[in-house]
Amino acid sequence: MALVREEIKANAEVYHGDEICQEKSKLLLTEVGLPNGLLPLQDIEECGYVRETGFVWLKQKKKTIHKFEKIGKLVSYEPEITAYVEQNKIKKLTGVKTKELLLWITLSDIYVDDPPTGKITFKTPAGLFRSFPVSAFVLEDVKDVKKAMDVKKAEEEAGSGEVKEV
Repeated sequence: MALVREEIKANAEVYHGDEICQEKSKLLLTEVGLPNGLLPLQDIEECGYVRETGFVWLKQKKKTIHKFEKIGKLVSYEPEITAYVEQNKIKKLTGVKTKELLLWITLSDIYVDDPPTGKITFKTPAGLFRSFPVSAFVLEDVKDVKKAMDVKKAEEEAGSGEVKEV
């Protein structure tokens, strides 16, 4: 059963396709003051954002498991992830779990300290929490990612065009 209904989509910015959704999700995380590497999803089919409420969703083709190397943690991302975002926070998160010892633990909230301490905290529905350095979840600068995507697109367009003799 899909968590995101058509009524919600009517008032949302909705994007389709992996490339644009990757870019939009990283930009949104940066915009709300969170590290841009929090959602290392693959094959994103759809993403959306309702600015009035802060509701966000991401749909990917299949479940993804990612290891954050800097902290040695496995995180599981379901095919559909939903949350409410606000400045420095993700609340009511669904579809994300982390592995602690032998158990997969559901995450419900993520926030960075304000004023900044360099820590990001992950909280479970039961109120348990764990903090890590924000730097463990940061990718290269979003502007660099966008520039690299623009360069790649330009190269692809140049490669598929006609070859002209000079």
